[in-house]
Amino acid sequence: MDVSNFSNFLTELFKNPVLLITVVLILAVILVNGWTDAPNAIATVVSTRAMTPRNAILMATVFNFLGVFVMTLFQAEVAQTIYNMVDFGHDPSLSLIALCAALVAIVFWATAAWYFGIPTSESHALIAGISGAAIALQGGIAGINGSEWMKVIYGIFISTIFGFLFGFLITKAVRVLYKGTDKIKSNKFFKKAQISGGAAMAFMHGAQDGQKFMGVFLLGVALASGDAQTQTFHIPIWLMLLSSITMAIGTSIGGLRIIKSVGMDMVSLDLYEGFSADAAAAGALLLTTIFGIPVSTTHTKTTAIMGVGVTQGVNKVNWKLVGEMVMAWVLTFPGCGLIGFLMAKLFIMVFS
Repeated sequence: MDVSNFSNFLTELFKNPVLLITVVLILAVILVNGWTDAPNAIATVVSTRAMTPRNAILMATVFNFLGVFVMTLFQAEVAQTIYNMVDFGHDPSLSLIALCAALVAIVFWATAAWYFGIPTSESHALIAGISGAAIALQGGIAGINGSEWMKVIYGIFISTIFGFLFGFLITKAVRVLYKGTDKIKSNKFFKKAQISGGAAMAFMHGAQDGQKFMGVFLLGVALASGDAQTQTFHIPIWLMLLSSITMAIGTSIGGLRIIKSVGMDMVSLDLYEGFSADAAAAGALLLTTIFGIPVSTTHTKTTAIMGVGVTQGVNKVNWKLVGEMVMAWVLTFPGCGLIGFLMAKLFIMVFS
């Protein structure tokens, strides 16, 4: 199906009930990403009161879109990695059933995490869910593309190490550079700087997570159209806008719970520390996106905040909350993968 023209896509959407259901489920996953994952990008800019939640969400909407748009112009490798991560086989009907089951599993997992205020990685829930469904459909690991999966494994280590290290080093550098500066003047500067940092984080969230979910969107559209063999795709501007707006709606609905956990409960930050965390996370995400490595914005931002917090003293970080986050991260792959597997088995039994 040609998705470059929005009006043609809408016409096909309402003619094809299967396509309509698939698109609704994918938008539900993007919406959930908005209230569980996207808030990480603006958590510090809200917690330090550099911006109000409403203005931060509006800013995030604009820069999420710009991140998707600008980065996709240069390369869409992150989206391509997600698109090619699994092989649902040659039967588009069964493949679509498995994909829809995975999307239901992702919504279930992310909503449960949001309820407890734990910022899980929606990116990893997405990867785990579709992988579990592919294994269920193929009856083994033949449905997993190992080379693409290795990029995710690399991304886990890179995002956590770079996030923490950059957060620590940038905070130390800022303290040295602004030592002895009048606090009132420096706070005025860092308030503006942090807004810029929050915008950069929202931009990179779009560049990373926006691409991931659009890759799945286009995969679902191809399967619903009876095409199980497409290996390349083009991301239209209307899809970038739709993804950004849907994420923003999700953030406005339930993002404050995650903002509180990440930006306030884990460690108390001053304006310059909030700027350092945003600059560190955005820098780490930029590097990984340039090299086409799909990483978790959640892991990157939260570990950057930990790195900043450690510069205050190890005991200044709420390690109990950190432990809960890490546990949720560790459980995401087996947990969401298992739910995706079971949902796929159930859906195939009922709908095939």
